[in-house]
Amino acid sequence: MEKLYHVYFSGVVQGIGFRFTAKCLGDRYRVRGWVRNLADGRVELVAEGEPQILSGFLDDLKSEFKMQIREVEVKEEAFSGKYKNFQIAF
Repeated sequence: MEKLYHVYFSGVVQGIGFRFTAKCLGDRYRVRGWVRNLADGRVELVAEGEPQILSGFLDDLKSEFKMQIREVEVKEEAFSGKYKNFQIAF
């Protein structure tokens, strides 16, 4: 059963290729959703997929930026099925 995770990353997560890396990993894991910078310096990400795939995707993203991420807030929300791919939102 697919799930949707709404995630907020804080720390030094803007201006370091975070969104581009999330896009590449999202494509590799075949998750669907988006990632964007927020005005308060955080990065917001929404991802849909199978739970084990989402876990691998987020683990790899956190590992890639372990020195820059200070906090990760993950909320599970109702699966929407509306996303067709993973993209950078502006």
